[in-house]
Amino acid sequence: MKDARHRVLVFGAVAVSAALAVSVGVRLSGYGVPLSLLLACCASCLATFSSLLFRVIDTWSTTTYRCRRPGCDFHLRLTLTDAAENRRWQEIAAHHPHRG
Repeated sequence: MKDARHRVLVFGAVAVSAALAVSVGVRLSGYGVPLSLLLACCASCLATFSSLLFRVIDTWSTTTYRCRRPGCDFHLRLTLTDAAENRRWQEIAAHHPHRG
């Protein structure tokens, strides 16, 4: 279920990024920008928008568990896990061997 939702979000991010890149390209073509520069601008906009949206999706779908002990920098990042798996890793983060 979560994997299918993640695929839909990634597909939506690519579609939105492509639409924004095409929009920028259409606006620039009205100013007589040469085709090679137009393609370069559209490709860079597509890459930038996709990267931004992929980071947002990754942040939204990732859970981070940290050790509560002062001075301990142990942490776990989980992506696309179910409730039982989340609980298991939460307990591992809480009871890991602390550094001396």
